[in-house]
Amino acid sequence: MTIVDARGLLCPLPLAMAKRRMADLRDGEILTVLATDPEATIDLGAWAEDEGHVYDERDCGGWTEYSLVKRASRAGRR
Repeated sequence: MTIVDARGLLCPLPLAMAKRRMADLRDGEILTVLATDPEATIDLGAWAEDEGHVYDERDCGGWTEYSLVKRASRAGRR
């Protein structure tokens, strides 16, 4: 599992950091993003859906933990 700690950072940094780290993972590996920015829920959720990654979030009291399982790139995408 790879962890991105984006607590205290504002949009678009949690998403940008997640995208950068996700590119290094193999299919099926898990990326966990820790974030305090409420916009991260919108950004990460939409990105995960668009890319086909499995997405889940958990409120940790003061911050949120987002878990994303990398899926293979869709045909025609990078």
